[in-house]
Amino acid sequence: MKLEGTYFQRTVWKEISKIPFGETRTYKDLAIAIGKPNSSRAVANACGKNPYPVIIPCHRVIRSDGKLGGYSGVGGVKKKKELLKLENVKF
Repeated sequence: MKLEGTYFQRTVWKEISKIPFGETRTYKDLAIAIGKPNSSRAVANACGKNPYPVIIPCHRVIRSDGKLGGYSGVGGVKKKKELLKLENVKF
């Protein structure tokens, strides 16, 4: 699978791919993990540009306040909730 996006987006997507089934990370967690601790908003934007929303599991990325945030996949936030429930994630 060839990922088309900026270097930053591809870096975020690769980090998202490391999130284990049944776990979540915040946009801030991802920003820190990629060495850009002040880039939470940019991470969120990269999530929104994810070309493969289920394969690159951006549904596992949530806001720091515990709210779900958005989901660019088909079905939007409703689908994000469904996917997280399938993984037994409590939110």
